[in-house]
Amino acid sequence: MISRAEINELTEEKIGNLLRRQPDNAPFYELNPVRKKETQPGRCAAVLVPLARIEGDWHLLLIKRTETVADHKGQVAFPGGACETEDISLEATALRETEEEVGIPARDIRVLGCLRELITVSGFCVAPIVGVIQWPYPLVLSPDEVSRAFTMPLGWLSDPENRETRTINRQGRDLEVIYYKPYDGEVLWGATARMVHNFLEILG
Repeated sequence: MISRAEINELTEEKIGNLLRRQPDNAPFYELNPVRKKETQPGRCAAVLVPLARIEGDWHLLLIKRTETVADHKGQVAFPGGACETEDISLEATALRETEEEVGIPARDIRVLGCLRELITVSGFCVAPIVGVIQWPYPLVLSPDEVSRAFTMPLGWLSDPENRETRTINRQGRDLEVIYYKPYDGEVLWGATARMVHNFLEILG
């Protein structure tokens, strides 16, 4: 896995190039419009993987969902959600949801590319869109959906000492789930942790 020093030496251009070099089975966001429901392996969704430079280090912006949302109550996640009929692409879904949830409009996000889609146990087919934001940023959190927002250093996340894989049983199936150690009082696990791990693999 890539080291903290190597991560923080990466430029936006280099990250974008690495994302574009993914295998053919990892569709790039520009070529992946919102698909018809009947052809989906799961409900269409997209999230933004927001990168920010903080004191020279790359960080990821994450949110904690409220206990009142329909899905993933109280979980640490990236801004995002289900595709809507007005969304012309998966990128559009991620950018719209990000503005709705944390108040960052599309004009303030530089999209670099997309990670491979992920099928979640809750039945979503999620496209993670990677983008860069300025920091600090005057976030405006949606009180119905987001209880807090915080950042985690990408270098800390790349350290294998800070994560483990656990086996959990869901609906009679044993699943391997990534868990990170608590950071800033929060635990990153599940689909979002898997997206982070996939991103780090691409970078390193």
